[in-house]
Amino acid sequence: MSDGGGVVGIIGGTGLTTLSGLEITGTRTRETPWGSPSSVLTDGHLDGQPVVFLSRHGNPHRIPPHQVNYRANIKALYDAGVRTVIGVNAVGGIHPDMGPACVVIPDQIIDYTWGRAGTFFEGDLEQVTHIDFTWPYDQEARNIMMQAAKVHGVPFAGFGVYGATQGPRLETAAEIRRMERDGCDLVGMTGMPEAALAAELCMRYVCLGLVVNWAAGKTEQIITMAEIEAAIDQGMSGVRRILEVSMAGLGKLKVLPQSS
Repeated sequence: MSDGGGVVGIIGGTGLTTLSGLEITGTRTRETPWGSPSSVLTDGHLDGQPVVFLSRHGNPHRIPPHQVNYRANIKALYDAGVRTVIGVNAVGGIHPDMGPACVVIPDQIIDYTWGRAGTFFEGDLEQVTHIDFTWPYDQEARNIMMQAAKVHGVPFAGFGVYGATQGPRLETAAEIRRMERDGCDLVGMTGMPEAALAAELCMRYVCLGLVVNWAAGKTEQIITMAEIEAAIDQGMSGVRRILEVSMAGLGKLKVLPQSS
């Protein structure tokens, strides 16, 4: 592979099972030692940049967050030549500036999930491997996406702690209060172990979050699918615009060196 990052991978979450604007050149299935990914890999070009798109929950949307085969998804993208991954996530807003339809590019994550297959480093190993995960989201990729949002007038928040919960149920108000005390600004169900698995393979990873509802207890109203769908309709155009404008810069990022 050349010094440039080449192919960019996009993992679409709720509201992004397909990607408009993607000039599709083909699809392929790919098996991994950890099984099949959630969907076929869709090859194409977005704003001239080679892209591989994968639908995290399948297409149609049918795989719940705790049953996504994250290892197969990340390994399939890696084997397809992807070295920079954008994870698009539907999230709930905890921070007062992160209401419905807000686009967020978080910088940290706290993992509240349990029981998920969350590492490639298990089984018959020659040695135990511990990766550094101090900064879960690649700063160079974040900078490119934030600049794209600024230049093209997409309202966004360029910070945030993503709290990853188990799902598929939404959280209680007490759980959200606890997460807020922990420092979480957002809540979602698919941020982990996706980010950590990408780090294990030395892939650049960045999250592009779309707030689709206020987190439980942040308003007096219950959370409804109608509310979520309305926020997706309102905010997804900004997500797509950031993706399109970021492609050229993301494709030029240098491949991260492999861990020894």
